[in-house]
Formats: sequence, C-alpha cells, structure tokens
Amino acid sequence: MALSLSRRVVMCALLAGSFMASAPLANAFELAEQGKLTVAFTGDMPGSGWQDGKLIGYDGEIMQRIADKLGLKIQPALMEWSGTIASVQSGRVDVMLGTMGWTEKRTKIMTLSEPIHYFKNGIMQSNKTNWDKLSDLEGKKVGTITGFSFVPELKTIKGIELSLYDTSDAAVRDLIAGRIDAVIGDPPVVSYAIKQNPSWNMHFLAFTDNSPDFPLLTGLGQVVYGLNQKNDDLRQKMDAIIADMWKSCEMKEIGARYGLSADVWFKPVGANFRAGVDRPGDYKLPSCAAGG
Repeated sequence: MALSLSRRVVMCALLAGSFMASAPLANAFELAEQGKLTVAFTGDMPGSGWQDGKLIGYDGEIMQRIADKLGLKIQPALMEWSGTIASVQSGRVDVMLGTMGWTEKRTKIMTLSEPIHYFKNGIMQSNKTNWDKLSDLEGKKVGTITGFSFVPELKTIKGIELSLYDTSDAAVRDLIAGRIDAVIGDPPVVSYAIKQNPSWNMHFLAFTDNSPDFPLLTGLGQVVYGLNQKNDDLRQKMDAIIADMWKSCEMKEIGARYGLSADVWFKPVGANFRAGVDRPGDYKLPSCAAGG
C-alpha cells in the first residue's frame, strides 16, 4: 500500500543518517538537544514525511521553514501517533506535527500553535455508499486511530463497533479487505491516499451534521503544532512566522503541492472555540481564501 511505502521510505532516510549535517546553533530555547528542533511525526502524507534531510508534506514543509528561520536544525523523530503527545510532555521531543487537531483538552497538557489549516471530519468509505451523517455510522464497523481526540464521541454513537488502530494504513487495509465498513481518519491523509490509489474505489465525505453533542466530529477543525508547555516562548516565535505565512497566503501556495488547494482548508467557517480558552476573548482565526 502507498501509505506503508511512504513510511518505509521515511524510515530508510532516518537510518541513513541524512539529518546529521551541521547547522547553526540557536540557544534561546530549552530544547531536547540544543541547537536542534526535535520533531515527532508519523510519516503519513500529505501531512509529514522526511526526504533529503528535510521535512516534507504540508505540516512538515511549514515546520521546516519555521526551523530555518529560527536557525534550528530539524532532528526527526518518526513514531506512531499514540506516542507523540507523551513524547512532547516528557521533553523527549520539542514539537509534534501531523494533522493534529486543536482541542481544549490538549491546551491543558501542551501549548498549541496558531492553526496552519482547517478541516471538517468525515467518513472514508466505499464508492458504493454515500454516508455523510453520524447516524449513517449506527450499527456499522468503524475504524479510527488510537489517541484521536474524537474517539470518545465516536463511542457514543448507537450500535457502533469501533476498532482502534495504531496507524492510518492499518485501518485502511481493513477497510479495503471488507473487515470494517468505514474509517474516520485525518481528512487530509485519507483524501490524499484515495487520490493516490483510485483502484481502491473509495471516497471521503465530510460530515454534514453540526451537532453540539459531537463538537470534535462535526465542528470546525484546526490543524496545529503541539509543544511542551515550558516552551511557550518558542511557540510564540513560531506563531509570528505562521502569521506572516497566512498574510502572504504562503499557506495556500504550499497546500497546492499536496492537494490542499480549495478554500475550505484555508477559510474558517464555524464556531471559534479557541477564543477565551488558549487565546484572548477577541481572538480571530487567520484566513486566506480566494484572492488572498
């Protein structure tokens, strides 16, 4: 499968030691390894990957640009999603990325960056079905990823048979094999995988529900970076660079290379949950729609 292959390519690149080249030191932050930014990522494209000594993918390319501007060398830490948050909390890594959605719960254990794009959750499924509501999942066998923020909400859907997987490709394999009926995964990841593999005969439909009882599944999603709370000064420096990238619409320019070109990824539509939580009460989400 393409997803498994991408992870093998990433691992080979790491083992080859291509990231060991020297880089300018930046001593202003409390980092896992001084002068380097240790980044936890899963290797699931289009969010993140490692190639020729640099982070690639939408999340990865933005982080690479941030590190370059801060004078920090990227130290890659490829791992399963289930281990990323704990690695940030313990200080083994400095930042995590990989289409991570903002949640109020995560603000209690990490400091979270400005959004780098938006999304709506939905259902990866066979072309033979057109499920786009939570009720469509009732009584179905559904796969998702261990540690995803919306897992508790999924568990409350009537009659759902929920299977948890360590990786997106493992869940997709079972979907293709017919062992489960649907996958609720990262929208950019599953959309990219479907585009790269038309023979799967799968498609992705965003939830049309807008339920206050299921805010994480049906609300506006914000993709962010997560840092250790002791590094809030580093987060603020990252946010300043991210803000400049929004102003220039560089976010959309990068997104186009990874299949994220529609306005839906760059224009916030829906409730702004961050205002008054980990941002000031008058906080407004950044935007870059058609025309800049």
